[in-house]
Amino acid sequence: MNARIVGNGEITLVLSHGFGTSQEIWEYVIPELSRRYKLLLFDWSFSSAADSQPAATDISYAGLANDLISLLDEMKMKGVVFIGHSLAGMVGCLASVDRPELFSHLVLVAASPRYMNSEEYQGGFEPSKIHDMLSSIEADFQSWADSFATLVLGKNYSNPLWKYLATLKTMNPKTALAVAKMAFLGDQRPLLEQVELPCTIIQCTNDIAMPTSVGHYMESKIKGKTTLEMVQVEGHFPHVTSPEIFIKIIDKILL
Repeated sequence: MNARIVGNGEITLVLSHGFGTSQEIWEYVIPELSRRYKLLLFDWSFSSAADSQPAATDISYAGLANDLISLLDEMKMKGVVFIGHSLAGMVGCLASVDRPELFSHLVLVAASPRYMNSEEYQGGFEPSKIHDMLSSIEADFQSWADSFATLVLGKNYSNPLWKYLATLKTMNPKTALAVAKMAFLGDQRPLLEQVELPCTIIQCTNDIAMPTSVGHYMESKIKGKTTLEMVQVEGHFPHVTSPEIFIKIIDKILL
């Protein structure tokens, strides 16, 4: 998992990337955070930065949660602050239910329990749009990656956009499709009421991947004390597009 530790503070932050990225996505916040916290960074098995990507049938939230738990056990870490971006947020929630002693606080960054709309829930995508997207990934992954990256990061961030594209487009297309199915077809809403740890939700006000209603929904459903922090910015990556605000939120939680 290419695990590495940066910094040497008393509080340990576990920085966990989402779909199509690697631990390098945190580069905009690492220099400042590492001045006062110990940071554990790693790559999920589905990342193109990992030594080997799993077979499509081996990818699940439960499997990723077990990987996270195994990593923390191997590193002999307990009571960490878990910062999970996008789908990694739900992985952290699941791991915290299984092994609550490993965590002290969950920071859920642009994380969503359910992306598909229904009559009683607005996740951001109609079912037909999700199925069209999955078909596009299967038919022409490289072209889909170009359009998807621009949507979730925005055209105004050219340097981060090209870096994101570099890791996204080097994913194994079969692995990418499997992860996309797990995230966009999955429903982790029942999990939220099992999460008893303190949580902070960080959400962008204009995120193509999820409406602001998702953050409010999560805040109302998570059992532990939960705070919602809205960042006035476009996109799905507040730690990339608004690193100074992101760092201030983390400091407000922990200092």
